[in-house]
Amino acid sequence: MDYDVKDLALAPGGKARIEWAGLEMKVLESIRCRFEAERPLEGARIGACLHVTTETANLMATLKAGGAEVALCASNPLSTQDDVAASLVQDFEISVFAINGEDNDTYYSHIDSVLATRPQITMDDGADLVSTLHTKRKDQVGEVIAGTEETTTGVIRLKSMESNGVLLYPVVAVNNAFTKHYFDNRYGTGQSTIDGIIRATNLLLAGKRLVVFGYGWCGKGIALRARGMGANVMVVEVDPLRALEAAMDGLEVSTSMNAARVGDIFVTATGDTHLLRKEHFEVMKDRALMCNSGHFDVEIDIPALEGMSKNRRTVREFVEEFEMADGRRIYLLAEGRLVNLAAAEGHPASVMDMSFANQALTAEYVFNHTGDLERRVYDVPEEIDSEIARVKLETMGIEIDELTPEQEEYLRSWTIGT
Repeated sequence: MDYDVKDLALAPGGKARIEWAGLEMKVLESIRCRFEAERPLEGARIGACLHVTTETANLMATLKAGGAEVALCASNPLSTQDDVAASLVQDFEISVFAINGEDNDTYYSHIDSVLATRPQITMDDGADLVSTLHTKRKDQVGEVIAGTEETTTGVIRLKSMESNGVLLYPVVAVNNAFTKHYFDNRYGTGQSTIDGIIRATNLLLAGKRLVVFGYGWCGKGIALRARGMGANVMVVEVDPLRALEAAMDGLEVSTSMNAARVGDIFVTATGDTHLLRKEHFEVMKDRALMCNSGHFDVEIDIPALEGMSKNRRTVREFVEEFEMADGRRIYLLAEGRLVNLAAAEGHPASVMDMSFANQALTAEYVFNHTGDLERRVYDVPEEIDSEIARVKLETMGIEIDELTPEQEEYLRSWTIGT
């Protein structure tokens, strides 16, 4: 078994934390029990590029229980939990290539190490595995049955590949499952982003003006949680429908330039590039603070910030101070990378339970439908989504009603009126 992790001596601590996360992942646990009995992934090779966290470890264990041969690398240089990576190697005998803080060359060499295992199913978080496979290792694309994608950013990239006719195998957009983005993106990102900001800075959010760039599911969650902690939340949007929704949710909606002048804390969550750039930095108040909750570190124009600053220093772990020529100080958290994973632990396990249940069941689905899927981006089958919601409610001890025969008939009929 090949691997590249920081230190195997960290494994005991990682194993304990993996087990702790597993206590909150009851849907995935039920899938793992079935997988152990049925072995539906027997013989499958799965290559995964995901955040190497305690929750991901429980997914890897589930896939292995189903009979799959699994290799894992990090989908972000700062999101790896080194003790978890060590435990996956030592205690679960899973090939892991991930070290927290790895440089760009190491990051891509780890992706290459996963692709060297010749995966039949790819499991991605941001589409770096897929894009590398389509560019540098195109010769082995024919071996791939299908893939899955975890994030909004990755789905955007894959949809672009599909529309340009370059996507060479089917990919299921796990991100688009209702049991993923309704909960993971909104409640998971909302809580974990605020957690990352507070851990990095120890600032009081109450009374601060916090600006959220993007009012998709992630932005909604961040705004919701920030508002609940007493922040005055402002939203920057380019989509008129989302801007209108934010306004009717009682939030202040503004242009990016107006927000730049008055904001205390800025959070980007769009999946697009350079939301905050030179013209914004020029008008920000002293001690403005910026962070990113989108997948890649492109949402804040960091090279422009570096070029404008006369001094740069680290003032706390994950907090860099950039001093402008006029003496103003602007702070950047976690190098502009995912603040919730770089400065905190990412989403709580109970919400990742549903996201990774989707990953496990979708892997089973595509493995059982080898050759049946076209080279395009698919949504998660509705029956998988519904089953995950049903089991999640069951694990929470929540019961719901069923339609009566009369109600079902009424919904089927077009003749019953007033």
